[in-house]
Amino acid sequence: MKHSSIRKDLKLSGIVISVFMLILILAIQCGSKKPAQFDETPTRGNIHIVADASFQPIVDAEIYTFTAIYKNAHVTPVYMAETDLISAFLNDSVKVVVSSWEPTAQQKELLLSMQTIVRTTTVAYDAIALVLNKENKDSLLTYQNVNDIFTGKLTDWKAINPTSKLGKMVAVFDNDKSANIRYFKERFNLPAQLPSNFYSVKNNEEVIDYVSKNKSAIGMVSVNWICDREDSVSRSFSDKIKIAAVSDLVLSPGSYFLPVQGSIYDKSYPFTRKIYMVSRESFKGLGTGFISWVSGEQGQRIILKSGLVPATMPIRLIQFKK
Repeated sequence: MKHSSIRKDLKLSGIVISVFMLILILAIQCGSKKPAQFDETPTRGNIHIVADASFQPIVDAEIYTFTAIYKNAHVTPVYMAETDLISAFLNDSVKVVVSSWEPTAQQKELLLSMQTIVRTTTVAYDAIALVLNKENKDSLLTYQNVNDIFTGKLTDWKAINPTSKLGKMVAVFDNDKSANIRYFKERFNLPAQLPSNFYSVKNNEEVIDYVSKNKSAIGMVSVNWICDREDSVSRSFSDKIKIAAVSDLVLSPGSYFLPVQGSIYDKSYPFTRKIYMVSRESFKGLGTGFISWVSGEQGQRIILKSGLVPATMPIRLIQFKK
């Protein structure tokens, strides 16, 4: 009886040990598995980014080339107005955004209090072009003209050219929440309520379309929609309208500048801005890799080709004289 009891105890101990070893093995295996995020690398994975709709052409071009080189990288852009983009980023709905918005010190502090570090990379310099109907002969605007248009002091084309037959001016922009109109509100210290002759449509394409069909219209669009002459879509847009040249009374009295690369680079065209890629990614994932690539040589060459000004590669200006 005694030996039988010992055998039973040994058998029970063996079962307990086996169960313990099984649990230990499972714990080790589970512990050795990497978190899902580490299946993603700077050149592999699947992410969504949010970009300002004003910059769709350049963002599409960058993603197309990046994902063609890195076959296992899948970057899906979502385009929206700037106000919605900022909200999505601050609420942690997206890890990477492309915008002319840079987080404020207060916003960075708030995110840091939630153990989130924000990294901002300047990738390009852009400009907001003032576009006119092709039949509008008054394509030279002084800086003061533009100021007066936005403040409501100038509402008729006769104020610029007494012989003009275009009549009342209609100013068109892409969206009430857009970076384009926010830029001018800040530039000219405007109230929330714009003059009664200002109208918003849905996007940059609709601005171009409206201006092309209305002789008295003046529109605001990001240069990257109309400056890439090698892109058929950009070329079709630019062929439908005329771009206004603007003087800067402070820098060059009497001179007028188009929003082309040279005048964007030296800021002789007055309405320039930076394009940022902002990340709150907590590890070196695909978002970090994409930002690094865009700010590197290949990504910057795409920006140069598009008609914008690269932010991280040297620029050489060549002046032609007639």
